[in-house]
Amino acid sequence: MSILRRITLLHRCVLAWFLLSLGVAVAAPIVHPQAMELVCSTAGMIKVIVQTDDGAQELGTVGTDCPLCLLAGAPPPTLAPMKIAAPLPLARAVQSIPAARIAAATAAPLPARGPPSLS
Repeated sequence: MSILRRITLLHRCVLAWFLLSLGVAVAAPIVHPQAMELVCSTAGMIKVIVQTDDGAQELGTVGTDCPLCLLAGAPPPTLAPMKIAAPLPLARAVQSIPAARIAAATAAPLPARGPPSLS
């Protein structure tokens, strides 16, 4: 039973540590605010510029936050691939020859000891 209590205590300590770190992350901009600017480019990229004591610094690219950059940054629409009928390599050999059909229809019947007919 003491192992179960230690695990529960460990879970509570981890949860408390997470909530404290989350609280510090939320309170940091309130304690030390910084001026931030979103700069859009014609290529659909957005840069966040932070005004610090050392000067302006770029935070890097961010997702499309403004609706003007949304269309420029969208991927091109996908087109359905065209299905091209590939010629069969034995297509000519498989076609029936009219002369062969006529010969099979007018041929003499098989001899008595021949193989059974399938028709």
